[in-house]
Amino acid sequence: MFIVIPFLAAIILSFTYFNAIEFPSFVGFANYIGLLTQDEVFMQYVLPNTLTFALIVGPGGYILSFVLAWMLAQISKGPRTVLALIIYSPSMTAGIAMSVVWTIIFSGDETGYLNSLLITFGMIFEPIQFLQSPEYLMTIMIVVTLWGSMGVGFLAMLSGVLNIDSEIYEAGYIDGIRNRFQEIIYITIPSMRPQMLFGAVMAVVGTFQAGAIGVALSGSNPTPQYAGQLMVNHLEDYGFIRYEMGYAAAVSVILLFIVYLFSKVAWRLFGDKEEA
Repeated sequence: MFIVIPFLAAIILSFTYFNAIEFPSFVGFANYIGLLTQDEVFMQYVLPNTLTFALIVGPGGYILSFVLAWMLAQISKGPRTVLALIIYSPSMTAGIAMSVVWTIIFSGDETGYLNSLLITFGMIFEPIQFLQSPEYLMTIMIVVTLWGSMGVGFLAMLSGVLNIDSEIYEAGYIDGIRNRFQEIIYITIPSMRPQMLFGAVMAVVGTFQAGAIGVALSGSNPTPQYAGQLMVNHLEDYGFIRYEMGYAAAVSVILLFIVYLFSKVAWRLFGDKEEA
């Protein structure tokens, strides 16, 4: 009920004009039509940014989680535990605290670590405004998000790799598997489909929830020239700054639809074929 009621409320509100003061008035599909045909910011910046961010961070973080989990499974328990904690720890850090660290690194003056390093080595002669530049902001957002993406999905994959019966690998080598790559493709991945599915779903949800990072890094909403503006930011802009709740609800429904499509792809790849 805690999921169904807000979901239904968002759908209902998306067909209304609601400014949080007056009673909602029905406007039909006007919010959706305006969003897809008249909102130039959404179509020109927000939607392409969101898809670009999702298609890089989602698969990138997912593959990185699996690779790191597989590598850790190859070493002894003591070092594995320490390294797993180190890799997992950024995901436990609050988004604001995480952005503060990276803001110091990419600060647009000579005290910023990256600018200071580049100036010291003579690669640049004056500081670069990394977090205010449309040229760099999206790339920095992707790097920061990937750095903090090793969360429960990573732990699930590590658990999945460690729980594969060693006899399966022995049988695989008897049947003709000759190297580690074949081992991963034909034994490891098929043997941990539930963990792979869980990791994929968590990657999808986490990717589309990460919209706050651009605002936190740049210090403004909207982000400079909308370079880091994602659908979550667009939703917050209309819902909590302009108080156009009906329009914001329409954005949220579109976002939920996109998340659903990405989740279906994950189910197709790793879920039960009959249920997918």
